[in-house]
Amino acid sequence: MSRLKVKNSTDVINVQNVYCVGKNYLDHIKEFDEPGKLAEIPKDPVVFLKPNSAILTGWNVVKIPEFKGKKISDNLQNEVELVIVIGKDGLNIPEDKAAQYIYGYAVGIDFTLRDIQAEEKKKGLPWTVAKGFLTSAPVSAIVKKKEIPDAGKLNISLKINGETVQSSNTSLMIFKISFIIHYISAIFSLKKGDIIFTGTPAGITKLNSGDDIEAEVENIGKLNILIG
Repeated sequence: MSRLKVKNSTDVINVQNVYCVGKNYLDHIKEFDEPGKLAEIPKDPVVFLKPNSAILTGWNVVKIPEFKGKKISDNLQNEVELVIVIGKDGLNIPEDKAAQYIYGYAVGIDFTLRDIQAEEKKKGLPWTVAKGFLTSAPVSAIVKKKEIPDAGKLNISLKINGETVQSSNTSLMIFKISFIIHYISAIFSLKKGDIIFTGTPAGITKLNSGDDIEAEVENIGKLNILIG
């Protein structure tokens, strides 16, 4: 089981389920527009799961997995995200009560094998390999909720080798934090230690071995990753 440290505290969070929300920033949705066809804005949150083994803590290298001596993908891409950390169990949590279930927040990167994801989509297959491979979900130390007055208005960014490629604000999320918690708790329920990746803004980029990645969410911290 993965364990996340808490800033300015001796607390440690044992991560349970890892929920992820896709298509939650309009500019990111538009990145996938095809000529003559506009990508649709989802009516409900697009939710998928990563296995607990995807959480990266204790070291900072992300690699494309190999199978039979060969990398399984040629297109690893970055997705910086605000991560919600759940502090207590909840089922059918009302939106106006959602904040009571938040322990804190962290910086996360949803690394994606885009070529595999695209092929899976074409065939109508699950995204599990593209999204859930080992080290695909690095997460920073947690900042307690009381230290972040409004996580819905934070700058979020990602740099590759010092160049900013993603830059936005959590206020631009289509589905807000309270609704995400409300929705996921109704469909799956939520448990203490669950974490929720809340989606990424535009700026996804093909990464290369040796790239230095720095993800940041305002007032929460930075997450530095090396692409192996």
